[in-house]
Amino acid sequence: MKLKLEFQYFEGCPNHIKMWDNITEAIKGLVDKIELEKVLVEDEVAAMQVKFRGSPTLLINGEDLLGMPVPEEPSLACRYYPKGIPTSEEIRKAILQKINKEN
Repeated sequence: MKLKLEFQYFEGCPNHIKMWDNITEAIKGLVDKIELEKVLVEDEVAAMQVKFRGSPTLLINGEDLLGMPVPEEPSLACRYYPKGIPTSEEIRKAILQKINKEN
């Protein structure tokens, strides 16, 4: 079974481009083990539907990359990362941990 990655973002947030670049770098050599979906969150209704944690967000099998819980009131907002956007190395490490856990 493939690992499901869901990248959630909206165009108004500048950080989504860097996060997408980091994700694509992180998954090199792993494309046969994962399924990557890019989800554009365009409005408040969509934000509620996907339980949006802010842009950009990466979910791995439905779980937030950094363990952020589902917000009580999801909204169309940029996400703040205290240590900056997760690096490709951090993303790859999380993906590999999930793959190893499932095998």
